[in-house]
Amino acid sequence: MKDTFVNARLIAKDMIRLCVFSSLPLDRLEPNLQIDGVIKGRLVPTRVNSFTSMTIADFRLHNRLELGHSYFLLFPQYGAIPLDVVEATTFEGFDEEFYYDGWLGCSYRPKATEFALWAPLASSVFLKYKDPGADQFEYLPMIRGDRGVYHLLLKGNHEGAIYRFLIRNSEIINETTDPYAKASTLNGEFSVIADFSKLETNFRRECLPILNNPTDCVIYEAHVRDMTISSYTNIKHKGRFLGMVEKGKKTKNGKPAGFDYLKSLGFTHLQLLPIYDFKTVDESDPSSSYNWGYDPAQYFVPEGSYASDLKDPLSRIRDLKAMVAAFHEAGIRIVMDVVFNHVYEYQASVFEKVVPNYYFRRRHNGQLANTSGCGDDLASERPMVHKLIVDAAMWWIDTYGIDGFRFDLMGIIDVNTLNEIARKARDKDPNFLLYGEGWNMGGDVNVPLGHMGNYKLFPEYAHFNDVFRENTKRYMVEDFNSMDGFKHVLVGSVLNFMGDAKFGNANQTINYVECHDNATFYDFVEARRKDLSNEDRVKLAKLAMAACLFSFGIPFIHMGQEIAQSKWGEDNTYNKGDDYNKFSYRLLEERYGMVEYLRDLIHLRKAMSFLHIYDPRVIDVAVVVDQYGEATKASFKNPNLIAPYKEVEFIFNPSGIDYDYKIDKERFVYCSHDNFAKSTKTDQIRIPARSFLLTYAL
Repeated sequence: MKDTFVNARLIAKDMIRLCVFSSLPLDRLEPNLQIDGVIKGRLVPTRVNSFTSMTIADFRLHNRLELGHSYFLLFPQYGAIPLDVVEATTFEGFDEEFYYDGWLGCSYRPKATEFALWAPLASSVFLKYKDPGADQFEYLPMIRGDRGVYHLLLKGNHEGAIYRFLIRNSEIINETTDPYAKASTLNGEFSVIADFSKLETNFRRECLPILNNPTDCVIYEAHVRDMTISSYTNIKHKGRFLGMVEKGKKTKNGKPAGFDYLKSLGFTHLQLLPIYDFKTVDESDPSSSYNWGYDPAQYFVPEGSYASDLKDPLSRIRDLKAMVAAFHEAGIRIVMDVVFNHVYEYQASVFEKVVPNYYFRRRHNGQLANTSGCGDDLASERPMVHKLIVDAAMWWIDTYGIDGFRFDLMGIIDVNTLNEIARKARDKDPNFLLYGEGWNMGGDVNVPLGHMGNYKLFPEYAHFNDVFRENTKRYMVEDFNSMDGFKHVLVGSVLNFMGDAKFGNANQTINYVECHDNATFYDFVEARRKDLSNEDRVKLAKLAMAACLFSFGIPFIHMGQEIAQSKWGEDNTYNKGDDYNKFSYRLLEERYGMVEYLRDLIHLRKAMSFLHIYDPRVIDVAVVVDQYGEATKASFKNPNLIAPYKEVEFIFNPSGIDYDYKIDKERFVYCSHDNFAKSTKTDQIRIPARSFLLTYAL
């Protein structure tokens, strides 16, 4: 009937609403209810509203409808109309009735493989699978159990088989991969049955130094492809996990590259942009496309374009494990950038296909929430979404040896989920590092979210400190109205000093001026200070690194920041390709002195343990911050706190003025214009323009 449209939807546990859009005269609406192919009786409307070309009729049922069955309304004039049950996910008590706390996914054993899929709305689920070497797929029905979970025990050895599920929701059949899949074919086309007992790895955790608190950490952010893709090195596995850990690799003129370079810097944690499976890079031909990876596709599977053997589903697993183990052996922990706030295209996502209208957050007006602007928000506050996120986080820790999580847009995720991850992660590893983007992005949800304003509710997490970033950047380009703000962030943003305290302790602040987002610091300076020479911009880049490393909190350095790398003024290069994003080993050779400078700063940061203090009460008595001309000076003179040093001073001078600074005794001096620690017998020190100066007495 081309002029008529009929829709039937379950709007309450015991009520069906029928909508008829038609230009034809209205007929009597008394359909038969058919359940699993059997007619159960006639329905009589309890309310009918009729408008021009539209009629709405409600049918009150004697008993609530039980999910997991096939429902049709049979009309003599309209035929069989399927009942849409997706609104059931919003009914009161749905989460309590269908929450399932057991394992999900695929569990391989040599004699049988077990499958479990949570699909409470589905009236049927079939497993579609094909063993290696088989000519065609097999189809088997799965059995619905308690709480809407479908199970199947597939007898025999099916290692390496590919599979999907065929799920019937509201009489619409979708074919999809496993939301809990642990292995995958190219581009996530099929899930794969894998024997993880053959992939066990010694992650060499005994090589990792003990950390007393998060402020002992120094974080370096990099991207697997960007760090290894350059043709200016002899790295073999370019753009791959294994390329990150090739030893003995060099630039064209003999400087260390890749793994040896990263190891030489001295940082404690390597934060990698997303290494889970993301959507918009073609895994069959990685060179044909580029993306940072903030478009999640599979939460339990490593990214396939980083594998050494693109066609082998296990290669990405083996390679990632080998990469983590190699960095651990070098004393470096791995932080994984996780995106649990949205996925790539919710309509096509595995979650919407398996349980429609459940996994994604809706605003009070019913519209899907796209708070990030990058994709529809995952409803982390819903129990089975919470479970998925926590299960995925624990899988990466247990299976891949991950040592920390950096949460993308953490302010969209609920605090309860974040705290559950923290509790379980810290039970496994007391040194596990947790931090993220705590921007307050709003959102229509009646639970506390993980933004900085709620820092007291999830104290185990640190936050990217935008107050540090903005005040430091502006002060570095001689916006001296930002000097007070710089003083405030220098002491960890935890004191009511030149501003209100932003955090409860310095373990909660990530001090940075540059990350993968936004313009590089060098590009920021170039845009704001076109009058400066390139030499002066490089000096300011060194000074900004010193500000990150010699403030209270957790210092963070972005790949390329140590050589004042540019992205030619572009601030969001997530898909702009290698030319904009790759680490410039050519520039590294030209500015190798900056690399040595960063090594010195990290060495000093580690040696000066008083900088690792996080308690604001101790910070308050440990340091005096004032100014010297347009320079900022931090003085430490409490020998009990700064031992083995007797006195220490940091001076940050972003101005174009050289200052003469008198001291009362012989000091060791380190200046960004000079080499590491030299002794001086003079009572007067020059503080060069656009420099960082450190003096200390032993």
